[in-house]
Amino acid sequence: MSERKVIAFFPEAAYGPALNSVGIAQACEALGHKAVFLTDPGMTGVYSAYGFEEHYVNMSEPMPADEMARYWSDFINGHIPNFGKEPIDQLDNYVKECWSAIVETSKWAQKELPAILDRIKPDLICVDNVILFPAIKQYGKPWVRIISCSENEVEDPDIPPYLSGMSIDDKAGHERFRTKFEQVITPIHDDFNRFLNECGERPYPLGTFFEESPWMNLLLYPDPVKFERRYPLPSRTFHYLQGCVRQDKPYEIPEFRANNDKPLLYVSFGSLGSGDVGLLKRLIASIGQLPYRALFNVGEHVSEYSDLPDNVIISNWYPQPSVIAQVDAVIHHGGNNSFTECLYFGKPAIVMPYVWDGHDNAMRAQESGHGFRMHRSNWEHTELAEKLALCVGDAEMNARLKRTSEYMTSRKGPQDAANILDGILKNA
Repeated sequence: MSERKVIAFFPEAAYGPALNSVGIAQACEALGHKAVFLTDPGMTGVYSAYGFEEHYVNMSEPMPADEMARYWSDFINGHIPNFGKEPIDQLDNYVKECWSAIVETSKWAQKELPAILDRIKPDLICVDNVILFPAIKQYGKPWVRIISCSENEVEDPDIPPYLSGMSIDDKAGHERFRTKFEQVITPIHDDFNRFLNECGERPYPLGTFFEESPWMNLLLYPDPVKFERRYPLPSRTFHYLQGCVRQDKPYEIPEFRANNDKPLLYVSFGSLGSGDVGLLKRLIASIGQLPYRALFNVGEHVSEYSDLPDNVIISNWYPQPSVIAQVDAVIHHGGNNSFTECLYFGKPAIVMPYVWDGHDNAMRAQESGHGFRMHRSNWEHTELAEKLALCVGDAEMNARLKRTSEYMTSRKGPQDAANILDGILKNA
């Protein structure tokens, strides 16, 4: 049993990073440490539901809890018209506004973080975000960066730029994307560098919003899909966790009104993507005509659905790892939880990305032979039917997924991460 230490986790205010950190925190507590969570008030209750302390950090203008919880949901829903655009055409709308909002979260957090850290006195801090919080770097204790988004968040000249969703081979496209990204991001990045200077930190190169931790940087991408880099990440400070799936509640597959002997699908676009009700209704109508059963996660919009096909069941929430383990194929948005959980359980996926690194994960699923990339709006019923048939029936792809699953489950990502954090604490 290790000496009991306090490990503070500070994930981005989104369910993907949050639940990845839960998996690691569960493994840390199994080693005898105390895990606590720093969190935006809009995520109130997410971590306490798993038995962890929550310490709230305002990352925007303080507002009532219900309004805070709706902030990012409203932000995403306001951008639904942009979801069908190519990633490069999202740079001067969604991506620009998103980075501007992210920079503001770092500024707001700096007002309270020093006092909060002094109160909880962590021995180690784990940050899963795309931006630096100076107070954490300056606290005087080891800090670890968790990269739960696509692996190309850490740049390399031989791999597609982050958020681009481009093929490995599209080198000219990479250059176009990087050039436009730098043009769009320059005023936001200049503002962030001014903030870093006020905090006594050195400015970052254009396009960089976070630095690597000198202690450890944990990536969730597994070896079977990771990129071939010109400059391999040094193993002393970078470690691939091979996925990091949390323990969640068990789930019993319900009885359907039809097709109970047919393959089972799970469809989810995440807590924020569920706002695209039009797309989900179109998928429900299409799958209603096919020889499958399907569980749909529709988030808080359950009341907007009626007259469901007999082979479809909807809910506002599912314990996703428990569900994916039991289905035959998945349709998702490319969030890193969904992406790595499908690989972990060996399930083929159709990825319909809408924003951020979902584009990268969709392309990676296809180029690595673990699934298919489909546009969110420019698809026909016949294309969906063909891709689903391949998901269920492609023996070569399913054999590849089986090998990937066996590899990932043997590596035990959460326990691997906990052992690394334990080692940092012992040597601190």
